[in-house]
Amino acid sequence: MQEWTRRALLQSAAKSAGAAAIAAALPSGLRADTATSKRPSLSDRRFRSTAVEAFIEQTQKRIGDAEIASMFANCFPNTLDTTVEPGQFEGKPDTAVITGDIAAMWLRDSSAQIWPYLPLAAKDESLRALLEGVIRRQSRCILIDPYANAFMADLNAPALKWSREDKTDLKQGVGERKWELDSLCYPIRLAYGYWKQTGDTRPFDARWQQAMTLAVDTMIVQQRKHGAGPYHFQRDSFISTETLPADGYGNPVNPVGLIASGFRPSDDACIFPFLVPSNLFAVTSLRHLAEMANAILHDAALANKASALAAEVETALRQHAVAQTSEGSIWAYEVDGFGSQLLMDDANVPSLLGLPYLASSPDAALYARTRKFIWSEKNPWFFRGTAGEGIGGPHEGKDMIWPMAQIIYALTSQSDAEIRNALAMVKVSSAGSGFIHESYFKDDPKKFTREWFAWANTLFGEWIATLAANKPHLLR
Repeated sequence: MQEWTRRALLQSAAKSAGAAAIAAALPSGLRADTATSKRPSLSDRRFRSTAVEAFIEQTQKRIGDAEIASMFANCFPNTLDTTVEPGQFEGKPDTAVITGDIAAMWLRDSSAQIWPYLPLAAKDESLRALLEGVIRRQSRCILIDPYANAFMADLNAPALKWSREDKTDLKQGVGERKWELDSLCYPIRLAYGYWKQTGDTRPFDARWQQAMTLAVDTMIVQQRKHGAGPYHFQRDSFISTETLPADGYGNPVNPVGLIASGFRPSDDACIFPFLVPSNLFAVTSLRHLAEMANAILHDAALANKASALAAEVETALRQHAVAQTSEGSIWAYEVDGFGSQLLMDDANVPSLLGLPYLASSPDAALYARTRKFIWSEKNPWFFRGTAGEGIGGPHEGKDMIWPMAQIIYALTSQSDAEIRNALAMVKVSSAGSGFIHESYFKDDPKKFTREWFAWANTLFGEWIATLAANKPHLLR
């Protein structure tokens, strides 16, 4: 019998049929409306923004490669076209954002999916309200359970099928309960970005304040200075990365000030619970939260608590998360505080590769050495083949490259040659579909996973928009 998990579901879908067959099985609203556009028909789009449509038209004119231009037009609005569910709760905007081919809202994915629209929100009131609704929904979700990574779009619906028998404290509205530190960081990043881009403070009410206080308190508990804390998770699975060892609490840590995470942003279990890129991301997020707590909430207690935690984590990272190699010091991927260090990187963000993208790289020289290490065969999850090169991870396994990593590689590069190479590889990875996939086989882009992965699509759109603004010559 096929094991029913998120991973198994997606792998089964990818392997059971070709891209055309999968597309035929999608709801009519997700299929292309014309032979050239891969977007849903106008009547089937979940949300339409005049500012986004104008931006797509304006940006396309700056792209000389017809296929890249078409992919941009398909991908940049994909989150709005296919995944948002606008509504109201208590008379205020409330927006669920599903991840794509799974009808649930990941805190990480939903934050990243709408991030590229923030600069356009001030030009479109309906778009601004939609984004406000995401922040408000995330606050509600965190208050349901700060340890959950995913929530149902309908908070009254049962959990995702593969989660219902998990040995954990599963609450109503939760889709999956994998504790991932970045799941609390991403909503802070979104809130901070929204505030800076719009100046609007409406979402930052008493509920948001309560959610942010709970987020900080949860991080402090997961420093594990007073024991493992309340979170535990076990799943009956033949896939080792789907469950946590040691009675569901994860491998032991030495409480040195870092924040433990049960799972990585890939939803795969950590080996050593101090996940370094997520802790670096937490430092940035906590400082942004402290700024907002002071300026908007006038909550000195929350601001001071967030700032103190950020400082403690940053000091501990310097002391325990830097590894020595023959080519100099680099960031480790995971550590345990006892001296054990895992040297690798995973495609999912936060990653070591993506630290500058998240404004979480405090040492440029250390990052440069780390980047060189992880974008090479010294990283066990780096693959090179006839169809491209890049970082993957245990989630889809050996020889499967993630276009997300190729995009992040380009977004964190100042080298025209590296960016041009990434453009060529990502175009190949699409396999003519017009969209970005989760992963693809290093020697054959037609062997891919996830035809509908909104985060990757929108990230591609963000990248092309960034190039159009900062390096337009690379798109000509």
